[in-house]
Amino acid sequence: MQKPLVNRRVLAFVGDIYEDLELWYPKLRLIEAGAEFVIAGEEAQKVYEGKNGYPCKSDISIDQANAGEYDAVLLPGGFMPDRLRRLPKVKSLIAEFAESQKCVAAICHGGWLAISAGVYRGVRVTGSPGIKDDLENAGAIWEDAPVVVDRHFVSSRKPDDLPWFASAMIEVISQR
Repeated sequence: MQKPLVNRRVLAFVGDIYEDLELWYPKLRLIEAGAEFVIAGEEAQKVYEGKNGYPCKSDISIDQANAGEYDAVLLPGGFMPDRLRRLPKVKSLIAEFAESQKCVAAICHGGWLAISAGVYRGVRVTGSPGIKDDLENAGAIWEDAPVVVDRHFVSSRKPDDLPWFASAMIEVISQR
């Protein structure tokens, strides 16, 4: 099996009530493709409960994360983004990824994090239909599609879109 993401590092955010599949499916696919995957939560080494009850232990705290050490960031959905988007460090990290033209990948309500970071103006995206108005009000160009790739931005609507989402992440990360 080819490993197009060898020597690539991906940062993902986690918090209570994250959407289990939207974190775990990309994590496993990207690791399978050779990436190192690091999960940041408000506290290091803390176990967070997923929306569907699946636990996830953070590797580092959000405050310990440095965008310069990673090639991509994953913004999973669930209810977690509504809390994390209030944290200045989360917003500044996402803005740094976007400014450096590194992959910013959001699925479902994960788009709230990118909205709050101010990185979606003029970007073609998709996301949960429940945040369509939020995306458009932030200046994004919303499309109803399983995955939308606009330069270094990757977005999807829901867990059913995960096969296309993970494949697009691998493609974008491997090209940068």
